Amino acid sequence: MLRVLGSTKRMCDGVSRRDMIWAGGLGLFGLGVGDYLSARASQPESNARRDKHFGRAKSCILMFLYGSPSQLETVDMKPDAPVEIRGEFKHIQSSLPGLDVCELMPQSARIMDKVTVVRSLTHPHPIHGVAFATTGTPTIDVAMELAPHDQRHWPYIGSVVSYLNQAANAKKAVPDNIALPWQFSSRRTGEVYRAGPYAAWLGGAYNPHYASFDGSITGKMTKVLREDTIEFDEPYVGIGPDCKFTLGAASKLATDLTIDRLNERRSLMEQFDAARKTFDGSVAATQMDRQRATAYNLIGSEKVRSALDVQREPLALREKYGMTVFGQASLAARRLVEAGSKFVTVFWDEFGLAGSGWDTHWDHFARMKKELMPGFDKGFAGLVDDLDQRGMLDETLVVVLSEHGRTPKINGAKGGGRDHWSQAYSAMFAGGGVARGKVVGKTDKIAGSVVDRPVSPKDILATIYHLLGIDLETHLTDRTGRPQILVPGASVVPEMLA
Repeated sequence: MLRVLGSTKRMCDGVSRRDMIWAGGLGLFGLGVGDYLSARASQPESNARRDKHFGRAKSCILMFLYGSPSQLETVDMKPDAPVEIRGEFKHIQSSLPGLDVCELMPQSARIMDKVTVVRSLTHPHPIHGVAFATTGTPTIDVAMELAPHDQRHWPYIGSVVSYLNQAANAKKAVPDNIALPWQFSSRRTGEVYRAGPYAAWLGGAYNPHYASFDGSITGKMTKVLREDTIEFDEPYVGIGPDCKFTLGAASKLATDLTIDRLNERRSLMEQFDAARKTFDGSVAATQMDRQRATAYNLIGSEKVRSALDVQREPLALREKYGMTVFGQASLAARRLVEAGSKFVTVFWDEFGLAGSGWDTHWDHFARMKKELMPGFDKGFAGLVDDLDQRGMLDETLVVVLSEHGRTPKINGAKGGGRDHWSQAYSAMFAGGGVARGKVVGKTDKIAGSVVDRPVSPKDILATIYHLLGIDLETHLTDRTGRPQILVPGASVVPEMLA
């Protein structure tokens, strides 16, 4: 067995760094860090594991708003600022005393006493760094943003959760690390997918299991792009009750392709694979075998199909989530964690037009009013309400996150707009060990700079890992064979915790 020579310096949980490097090296032989850590379950607990918040969340639903909403039109309004800062929307009181929210958030205003708002997120990268916000990568640039397979990328948080939980996953009917409503960045114009939700050096077997959406689109939206005005069907505005989500390869099967026929194809493929394995025992082959086996299992899994079937829910409940692709995907996410999935992501993604989603450089106020805020308001409030009424909120962490905020000053673009701004922005959290009814951090009079308790997106990732029961000292092995901790330089934000 591979051993790495060196000192036996002990970590806080009694595991030596040499042994952690050795554990990482097990990946070369098809074993994961999770296998190694489970074998050391009898070791003394670390300080993190003795923390009362450690492992409070059995699952996590990440609601990622691609393009980034404005802090000034959500939960950090500045009603006393000049009109070119505050914009045209008014503020309303929420159920959390002292926290006013945008008038476009009436449903969310009701449930803010169950939510912790962080108003002081900040970092130095005002680009669409989904990968920076959701992985341990220490930096991001435009080249990385548009290259999912750039060698500098780190694994997506859902991929890490799945990787460390792989022993349990082998026994589960519903896998971890599922993403809705479709593969991220796959429904926009252009041939390049954006980076972010990929397993990077953990291997393709740990990429998210992507859902596929099918159904009638009832919403329409007219969007302004520079000087062009474009109208098209918009599922984030409205979809029909016939909508459905399917998972992985199942979504691509022809309607006449039965499971029996699929098994015949698998049998033939396995004959070729048996010969190939004689010659190829590589890690890549092992990962492909694992990925293929998972895909077949998902196709035949009644529990997965059932969990994704939002049509089994009463229409009244579906309407509370909103009859939009974001609302119904959020409902499917609740059903998936209820069925046993540990990490589910709901993306508010670009659709049709590149530079859409929450990227409101143009026509900012019209889009916030007609397209973006109504669907988010219902989806977020519907999820928190539903989880709470089912007694699931205390063990389900809900995270509303984006890659940055928007500029305090409105630009002169057609319809008005706000540009990228990463110096200060907001995020929301509920359940799973997070405090109910709390505001963390503060910005200046124009929501442009953090003046109290700056929080890095890396600290948010560290807090999520901690609440999910994953020790921040856990090491993964990168492409060069070196051990890497999950989020270098990050720490838990204790003010967020219950």
